[in-house]
Amino acid sequence: MFKHFWVGIWFLLLTPAMASFSQGRVGGPVWLEKAVFYQVYPQTFKDSDGDGIGDLNGLRQKLDYLRSLGIDAIWMNPIFKSPFRDAGYDVEDYYSIAPRYGTEEDLKRLLDEAHAKGMKVVLDLVAGHTSDQHPWFKASQQKKRNAYSDRYVWTKTTGQKPENYVSGSFDRNGNYLKNFFSFQPALNFGFAAPAQSWEQPVDAEGPRLMRQELKKIIAYWMDKGVDGFRVDMASSLIKNDPGFTETQKLWREMRNWFEAKYPEGVLIAEWSNPKQSVDAGFMIDFMMHFNVPGYPSMFFNSEGVFPRDTCYFDARGIGNPFEFIHHYMDQVKGVGNRGYVSIPTANHDINRPHAGSRNTPEQLKVLMTFLLTLKGIPFIYYGDEIGMRYVPALPDKEGSVLEIPGTQNRAGSRTPMQWDNTKNAGFSEADSIYLPIDSKRFYPNVQGQEKNPGSLLNYTRHLINLRKLYPALGNTGQIQFLNKGSETYPLVYERSLESQRLIIVINPSGRDAEFVIKGYDGFEFEEIITDKARIMSDTKDSIIYVGTFGYGIFLIK
Repeated sequence: MFKHFWVGIWFLLLTPAMASFSQGRVGGPVWLEKAVFYQVYPQTFKDSDGDGIGDLNGLRQKLDYLRSLGIDAIWMNPIFKSPFRDAGYDVEDYYSIAPRYGTEEDLKRLLDEAHAKGMKVVLDLVAGHTSDQHPWFKASQQKKRNAYSDRYVWTKTTGQKPENYVSGSFDRNGNYLKNFFSFQPALNFGFAAPAQSWEQPVDAEGPRLMRQELKKIIAYWMDKGVDGFRVDMASSLIKNDPGFTETQKLWREMRNWFEAKYPEGVLIAEWSNPKQSVDAGFMIDFMMHFNVPGYPSMFFNSEGVFPRDTCYFDARGIGNPFEFIHHYMDQVKGVGNRGYVSIPTANHDINRPHAGSRNTPEQLKVLMTFLLTLKGIPFIYYGDEIGMRYVPALPDKEGSVLEIPGTQNRAGSRTPMQWDNTKNAGFSEADSIYLPIDSKRFYPNVQGQEKNPGSLLNYTRHLINLRKLYPALGNTGQIQFLNKGSETYPLVYERSLESQRLIIVINPSGRDAEFVIKGYDGFEFEEIITDKARIMSDTKDSIIYVGTFGYGIFLIK
């Protein structure tokens, strides 16, 4: 007894980041083990009141559709009051819902119905900055000190204007630090290593009060029935923090408080470095287009927000999967069972799978096969399940154009959901809508694909169902890539959990390919899903043959 007691104490001392995460799995509530998320961009998902902008009641009307897809949790982009210069990522009031989306009563009805259908609802929390129209910021500008003077980061005089500081006509003698766009002043969570006279340490009164406010915001919405938060720019809160040491301490404090108060709640980071963010207490983080390499070289082509010459999912078959494999496996191993890595189909900041020359259902099925058979938690961006495309050459809408050279308009990934072939694709009855519908004459839509057993929508449903039928394909099953050296096409990997093992093969190139898999002699391979893929076995090796844009999932027996 005493021996085990001291071993336990020694373990806690060795793992301070993990020791206080107490509920069930260290990685968060048990329901995450099988969860599939769906990201809703609320202003373009479904308009219920005819004003041309999507809203909460519109989403509520489509809950049965999401449930039929196999979705367990919904993440909505920001719905709080905002001037919408950055599509809601410039918050004017954390405690009220933007009127264009509805009311708190509408949110309550959405939550009640989603929960009754077995789905969670997660909000988006912009924790590191507000709009410059926020009452806190207006009070902070005043010359006379008040309760909000230290809510933001200000220089002592207007003559001090380092990089990323913004000047203006203020009563206060100083310039403020921005967090992204100039109209998004950074909230003051302190500096890990203050270097200037105006930079406050993390334990100063202003930063400490800001932490308390952050908890207050989270509690306000969790107490109303929300199931968690995805935190925007989660690594940006504490400044001058190489290695994110103080930032991780802040989020560990939040996680411990959050988990004790809301044991079934989820915290998701936009950090794009799961090893760091999970160490900080987050339960899920994305590996996508920044911080950790691999996502762009796998998915981004010549058309989209971050265009590039080629990627692995390119019909020319000139890509390379190894940058992605190396960094993805490093993240998966680094996170272990303490949390989850997510490789999203897309999001509101990057291009969709349907972009440029990657534009046919058979190509998109290959890509969806890959994304929905990886270890980690899937996040499906609205419309990707039907193959909505990135639409180029749209107008700048609510800050959709980034101030980054070489990038293209994010609006192309934010166009209205295509429900049917009626007016505005069934999104809205309004004559003027938030963004135009895809101008292609035969755009993909839900109604048309529901009737087609071979559609991308029904294939996506099937893949999600397979994750639940075969635990090895799910969020916690292990993964091993078999490609080595110059073996680029097809991509072959094994998923396993306990005694269950499956082989997945994908060929996103426009030519036939084959792959010799060694070490599987004596096994049989049962076809679970195949399209132009087969495995031929002999006494020593097995050879996978896969045609153009082919894929296969095989159970090892």
